[in-house]
Amino acid sequence: MVADVVIAGAGPNGLMLACELSLAGVQPVVLERLSEPRRENRANGLVGQVVRMLDRRGLYRPLTGRSEPPQPIPAFYFGAVPMDLHVLADNPFYLLPVPQTRIERILAERAAGLGVEIRRGHELTGLTQHADRVTTEVTGPNGRYEISSRYLIGADGAHSTTRNLAGIGFPGAASDDIVTRIAEVAVPDELHDPATGGLNLPGYGHIAPMYHRTEHGVFAYARIPSRPDLVFTVEWGIGTTDTDAPLTPAEVHDSIYRVMGADLPLRPPDGRGPHRLDRSIGVNTRLAERYRDGRVLLVGDAAHVHFVIGGPGLNLGLLDAVNLGWKLAAEIQGRAPAGLLDTYDTERRPAGERVAMHSQAQLALLAPGPEVTALRELFTELLRDQHTVAHIANMMAGADIRYEMEGRDTHFMVGRWAPDLVLKTDNGTVRLAELTTNARPLLLDTTEDASLTGAADGWLDRVDTITAHAMNAPATALLLRPDCYVAWATDTPHPDHRDRESLCSALATWFGPR
Repeated sequence: MVADVVIAGAGPNGLMLACELSLAGVQPVVLERLSEPRRENRANGLVGQVVRMLDRRGLYRPLTGRSEPPQPIPAFYFGAVPMDLHVLADNPFYLLPVPQTRIERILAERAAGLGVEIRRGHELTGLTQHADRVTTEVTGPNGRYEISSRYLIGADGAHSTTRNLAGIGFPGAASDDIVTRIAEVAVPDELHDPATGGLNLPGYGHIAPMYHRTEHGVFAYARIPSRPDLVFTVEWGIGTTDTDAPLTPAEVHDSIYRVMGADLPLRPPDGRGPHRLDRSIGVNTRLAERYRDGRVLLVGDAAHVHFVIGGPGLNLGLLDAVNLGWKLAAEIQGRAPAGLLDTYDTERRPAGERVAMHSQAQLALLAPGPEVTALRELFTELLRDQHTVAHIANMMAGADIRYEMEGRDTHFMVGRWAPDLVLKTDNGTVRLAELTTNARPLLLDTTEDASLTGAADGWLDRVDTITAHAMNAPATALLLRPDCYVAWATDTPHPDHRDRESLCSALATWFGPR
């Protein structure tokens, strides 16, 4: 069997990559070890820039059932220290409270609609790299077989078979004395505070939603529409925990009592299960030594793992997929400039390093001890400063990324993610997000004479162009890569030959010769 790309793993990251490749004209084959989609939920939403990225692929509406665009949230937490995001003129923090099971279902439907073949019950068991292809060994319902492809992508999670078989190291740090428990339960309605979304816990008082740190650990509570209540604890010191026994509601109850010093009545949730009951011993922070090894590449948890606080995992992994998809497609189609595929590692591995850094910093802020309590008091003071809030919020959302690109010194937007814009065109008003659903490069020309679109004539087979008027645009013209990062920009209302030459240079650098 032959394919352009084989993707190991049909979780959100693998499915997102499959959609991106298909939009770019490459049909992958997706292998999934499990014979059917998971019924148990492993995450409860998306946080950060990925929410806006899904909007720019036309996926926000099917995920939410709403037609209005995403809106930033007013507050969040760094290491359970609250951040008031109202103070920011440009708030980067977006939240999409949708269970992972729904995210996977919507992405699988999108992939199927694009013609992607998903082979469930087919497990990658071996791989051999050749100069021009990868041979993947697979065990499926009818036995073993091999499939040959130009590239193999490991989207198969933290214990990635792909990564291990490719010999890619996974160094990092481990904290073995931390116990994390997550459970879907039913909390008595009379304890829920509908005004704040938090809890009024007898014997303790009001607990705000999300994370709450005490001298004995961390507790979090969330009431999610149409889903069971979610409770979460973190404790330091394994103690008498039977690490081999399944987690029980009684163990969750006792953990909450130790952390909070008060009794929270719990009962099994209503509705069809399975309901989540997870215990994790230790915290791993690891980053693959490289995201690419020849014709094998890694995305998502196969490339990076970290503490769960703040929910950065899917934000990071799905944006890996969006970064890789168009580059890999260009390589397969023979139109990629030299070194384009290597920029996946040079751009996304630093993003993984940044998430590893701030998740470890947050874990340190959650630990017990008077020294940590003093540090949290200091952080609380620092987070009253608007510039500090902006710095941390942009970092957590992934909105502070600026990729290394030629032209960074000529315009502040080069290397940054394009902002949301409302554009007035000859055909009416349109949001930028509506122009990027096809995952093609886009030249946005708002100059007075609209002369720059002509300079892109030699790339019209792979680059879309639009002339428009835009309020509050950061430049008079922007060249967007398919992942919505700005590859070129100018401020001049009347471009001359130098502007056109620099635009053509950027077009050739990222999308190949005219």
